[in-house]
Amino acid sequence: MELTINHTLRNFDILPKTLEALIAMELPEKKKGIAVALNNRIIPQSFWAETILNNQDSILIITATQGG
Repeated sequence: MELTINHTLRNFDILPKTLEALIAMELPEKKKGIAVALNNRIIPQSFWAETILNNQDSILIITATQGG
């Protein structure tokens, strides 16, 4: 199974079931300051747990950083 995450193709033996599961895998220490788009649509954090991932989905993960 494959996903494109931040423009990089990634292969998974078992695809994470939900967007929330993927974020927990990719950013286990970060809980705030994350924005996610799935197939070019922004998904509010309140919907991550119910957003099912499919083979060949495209995900863009943006994290806030300090500085300026």
